[in-house]
Amino acid sequence: MPYSSLESVIEQSKEAYYLALRQTQRTIRTGSPNWQPWLVLFLRSLAEQVRRMEKKVEIEREKIVLAAMPELQLQIVEFTREHGRVTIGETIKLTGTSRNTLKHHFRALVERGKPKPARQGPWCLLQPALPTPPPFF
Repeated sequence: MPYSSLESVIEQSKEAYYLALRQTQRTIRTGSPNWQPWLVLFLRSLAEQVRRMEKKVEIEREKIVLAAMPELQLQIVEFTREHGRVTIGETIKLTGTSRNTLKHHFRALVERGKPKPARQGPWCLLQPALPTPPPFF
């Protein structure tokens, strides 16, 4: 499971961290302490940590999906990433695989949720995407 440190997020915004801390500390012993500078910095730091974690989880999910895919499906996904879409005819030229075998693999990719077919029919264009992995739990 990926790890994301809040400390590293705050470390990158050290100046803002100390400024917010000083602003809040100046009012802490008054009748109306101003928590806003510290809370805003903290919440922004949490949001950045979430963004980083989402990116790390997406990379891990991609690794899981790719590890479970047959080699031919990996080639199809890679080709769609490089060219934006792929047809069965192009994939036949690329891989030398039969049309029926490719239809089977295209269907399997589409059944996983992605890539989405750009149009149905004999050409079965696919838009670049990665199949959705099974949930972690």
